[in-house]
Amino acid sequence: MTVKFYTVAELVMRLAEAKRGGTLERLMSEIQRCQLLILDEWGYIPVDKDGSHLLFRVIADSYESRSLVITTNLEFSKWGTVFTDDQMAAAMIDRLAHHGHLLVFEGESYRMKHALMKER
Repeated sequence: MTVKFYTVAELVMRLAEAKRGGTLERLMSEIQRCQLLILDEWGYIPVDKDGSHLLFRVIADSYESRSLVITTNLEFSKWGTVFTDDQMAAAMIDRLAHHGHLLVFEGESYRMKHALMKER
């Protein structure tokens, strides 16, 4: 299986650079060739309007054509504030939820459980 992994901030940065450099279609083709796209840290850093549009294009192009894994601590109702547009966020959620599975992990954080720095 061909897999690509990006943090969302890294992917948005690469997409914006490719757009400025005239290589956006090449990067989009490269992403489209993978079978699984993993997007980590979804919503950790706000994305500007242009970045949101580029990210939406990746999600829309992935819809029903490749598997996506998205990691986030952000509930759906907050996506509009991160991606600057409630309607675009709703369209992303719609595509992701249609064939998607939501896995909620509860309990103590693995990193906090194994942290070297602990309160005494």
